[in-house]
Amino acid sequence: MDLNNLFGVKGKIVLVTGGAKGVGRMISEGFVRNGARVYISSRDAAACFEAATSLNALATSSKSGGSAVSLPADLSSESECKRVAAELEKREKKLHVLVNNSGATWGTQFDEYPDTAWTKLLTLNLQRVFTLTQAVTPLLEAAASGDADPGRIINIGSIDGIRVPILSTYAYSSSKAALHHLSRHLAVELGPRGITSNTLACGPFPSKMMAHTLEHFGDEIKDASPVGRVGTPEDAAGACLFLASRAGAFVNGATLRLDGGISLLSKI
Repeated sequence: MDLNNLFGVKGKIVLVTGGAKGVGRMISEGFVRNGARVYISSRDAAACFEAATSLNALATSSKSGGSAVSLPADLSSESECKRVAAELEKREKKLHVLVNNSGATWGTQFDEYPDTAWTKLLTLNLQRVFTLTQAVTPLLEAAASGDADPGRIINIGSIDGIRVPILSTYAYSSSKAALHHLSRHLAVELGPRGITSNTLACGPFPSKMMAHTLEHFGDEIKDASPVGRVGTPEDAAGACLFLASRAGAFVNGATLRLDGGISLLSKI
């Protein structure tokens, strides 16, 4: 029960959607630094290429044995989700870890909140998570190796899907609450097929999505947090490495609050 075997992910094949920027980039780097082969997928092809190039250079210099592959796709599209799955099947034949991280937000006052926001966010943040997961399930099953190493689904949710946020992000918070429950549903459905499903309910991390909020409310958020700070790359990567390793093999259907305790407070 040594540390490397307990928390190791070396040699695993990982797909991180939205893996080129923000929290997704933090997660991608964590896996590459620890010897995994990471496919980075998002709509921004240039960002995917840059992230893969940078992470491959990092892997070479650190001799981690990990690597990154750019696999751009518009994951709001059903056909693109299926194309990504087909490409992975052609290249790898299996997938150990799926990190559903791609997402969008939309903040507008209640009286002005548009119908298009609901369509966009519920499609990308929820429906296509199901579409992609369904498409790669055979690859996750192929990678599963007994009780000690099931296939892993890690869904990146939000504390705004647990508590009511003070910002006017109605479709975002609703989509994340639904994602949390979808993850539990998948845990029950896919557990017997050798695949676990868990959620990280993330609090504030430095990212493009959070940039406006942190710029205007960063000090208040830090002051209100029980631990006095926002999340770091090590926090995001570490939680995913735990869930993807032998240490997390018996965790299924969990929603882990990755927020320093902020969601325990009434307001931030």
